[in-house]
Amino acid sequence: MVVTDTISDMITTIRNGLLLSKESVKTPSSKLKINILKILQEEGYIKSFKENEIKKGIKEINIILSYVNGQSSIKIISRISKPGRRVYSKIKNLPSYFKGYGVTIVSTSKGIMTDKKARISNLSGEILCQVF
Repeated sequence: MVVTDTISDMITTIRNGLLLSKESVKTPSSKLKINILKILQEEGYIKSFKENEIKKGIKEINIILSYVNGQSSIKIISRISKPGRRVYSKIKNLPSYFKGYGVTIVSTSKGIMTDKKARISNLSGEILCQVF
C-alpha cells in the first residue's frame, strides 16, 4: 500500500494507539517524523521514541506513548496542512492552539518548531499539525 501523507499516517497511528491504551506504537521512519516527535517529546506529549533498523536501509520508529493517571497526555492531535491543501501562515496570523495550552507545529526555513519558538524567532511557514 502506498501512503501519500506519511505525517498523517503517523498521527493516525498515535491516535489509534491512544484509543486502545497501548504502551507503544510503530511507524516507518523519516527525518520529518523524527523532528515532529522531538517536539512532542519536549512538550511532554510522548515519553520517548527510538529508531530501529528492521533491514538494511529500512528503519521504523517505536513511539512510547505518555499517560498521566490513566489518561493520555494527548487529548487532540490533528493534521492541518495536507498534500492536497497546504496551509501556510504569516507570523502575525500564526494560530495558537487552545489559547496557548496546545502546540501548533510549524515547518519554517530554520526547521520544524512550535508556534511559540517561531514567534520568538520571527519565522513563519507551513502549519503541519496541532496537538492538545
